[in-house]
Amino acid sequence: MSQLPSELKEIVEEFSEVPEAERLELLLEYSRELPALPSRLADHPELFEQVVECQSPLFLVVEVAEDAGHTVSLFFSAPPEAPTTRGFASVLSAGLDGADANSILAVPDDMPQQLGLTRALSPLRMRGMTAMLGRIKRQISEQLAA
Repeated sequence: MSQLPSELKEIVEEFSEVPEAERLELLLEYSRELPALPSRLADHPELFEQVVECQSPLFLVVEVAEDAGHTVSLFFSAPPEAPTTRGFASVLSAGLDGADANSILAVPDDMPQQLGLTRALSPLRMRGMTAMLGRIKRQISEQLAA
């Protein structure tokens, strides 16, 4: 867990401290906290990348600032009737938004499994969150290379 940005590390610790039977409810709480899209993105679906591995429609935009740390901003769009997908997006948003690019690129690919939800959720759902993290890291790498 030492490779996680501090905010994401706190979230992983929060999940690990909750009894396994209550982790899904914690994920659903996060789903209600997914930030709304800023108006500059809300009306521009062409700017979003769909994460097709998610069982529900999920779209994301990654912005890497040209500051010294290459601060990353994350934006997610997922329907309210997809609480698991929204919960995953909200965890990533709360844990990674505002972090520097290198910190996010260092997050282990298996970070979603560290939440301890593998028995509560299907492998397909877990694959969706892993894919979200992969897309974020790929978009960061592409923007840094440009």
